[in-house]
Amino acid sequence: MTWFFIILAACVVMIGAGLVARSYLTGQPLTGNLFPARPEKRITISEQTAIDNRRRLILIKRDNVEHLIMTGGPVDVVIASGIGAPRARPALADTESPTPVFTRQPRSIGQAAGE
Repeated sequence: MTWFFIILAACVVMIGAGLVARSYLTGQPLTGNLFPARPEKRITISEQTAIDNRRRLILIKRDNVEHLIMTGGPVDVVIASGIGAPRARPALADTESPTPVFTRQPRSIGQAAGE
């Protein structure tokens, strides 16, 4: 029973020494979190669909950029890379009318080009 308490005391001393060393190396106080919060995920699977029994199309989002990947065949293939979020089109101001495409006057069916 004596050896059990000796080993237990040695483990407690080693854990304490590890905490002190961690505090010294990171510059954070001992009262800080032993298990800090996980960082925010940078990669997620947006969508996936099965093409057949072996192959799948996977839409992966990383840092707000999407990549379309086909997996399961003899080789995994990146189909499209760098797909961004859809951009909003700038709205035309109500006061401005769009410029006309054709500037000449329309002709009737019977008129020739040179007349």
